[in-house]
Amino acid sequence: MTPEKFILSTSPQHEGCLICGADLEYLPHGESMECCLCHKTILSTARCLNGHFICDDCHIQDIDDVLRICLAEKSDNPVEILEKLMALPSCHMHGPEHHIFVGAALLTAYANAGGRIDLAATLTEIIRRGRQVPGGACGFWGACGAGISAGIFVSLITGSTPLAREAWGMSNLMTSQALAQIGQLGGPRCCKRDSYIAVREAVFFAEKHFHIHMNFTTPQCRRMPLNNQCLGSACPFSIRRNRV
Repeated sequence: MTPEKFILSTSPQHEGCLICGADLEYLPHGESMECCLCHKTILSTARCLNGHFICDDCHIQDIDDVLRICLAEKSDNPVEILEKLMALPSCHMHGPEHHIFVGAALLTAYANAGGRIDLAATLTEIIRRGRQVPGGACGFWGACGAGISAGIFVSLITGSTPLAREAWGMSNLMTSQALAQIGQLGGPRCCKRDSYIAVREAVFFAEKHFHIHMNFTTPQCRRMPLNNQCLGSACPFSIRRNRV
C-alpha cells in the first residue's frame, strides 16, 4: 500500500498538530509511531488527538537557514538573532528546533561581541548536538532543551569535554542556571518563553565569567493567541505585562 501523503499546515507558528492543527497529547510511556512525513517508525510519547505523528528530524526542517542567517549576522544581541531564527517558516510555536536556535543565537552574538571562536565550526556543532535533544525533554527529562542549548553554548566556547575540569563545571553551571530560572517560572512549557530565559541567563553568565558583553533587550512577545497554554501576564515577556 502506498503511504498516505500529508501536507504541513500553512500556519507553522501555531502550537497544534502540523498536519491538521488538532491539540497534542502526551503519553506517559513511549509507543511505536510512524512519522506522517518520512514514514520512519520510532518510539514517541507525543501525537495529535487525530493520531498524527511527526518525528523530530522532520520537525527541524531547512536547518541550512540557521547557518546562512547566523554567518551573515552582525548583531551582538542574541534576542535579535533568535527572533530572526524563530521567524523562519520552518519554526513552529513549540518544537525541538529551539534546542538549536538558542545556542546558535548565543554563539553568533558572542562572536560579534568579540568572543574568540570559529563561528562556522561551532554553529555546525550546535546543530549536531542540539538535534540530539528530543522534543518534550522539558517535561519528560526534567531539563528544558532551551536550557540545555545554553549549556552547549558554554561547552563550545570553552572547549569542554567529559574529561575537562573548569570547562566541564562551567557548562554544567550554565545549564543549571538557565533551568533554575525556567523551572521557577513553572509550566506548562512555552518554547519561546523558555528560549528567552535561557538566552538572558547566558548573557549574564558570559559577562560574569568570560567578560564578553552581549547586548540584551527584553523580548516583547505577541504570540499569546498562538499558544493555548500561554501564561499571559504572568509571563515576563508578555506584551501586556510590559506595556507602559
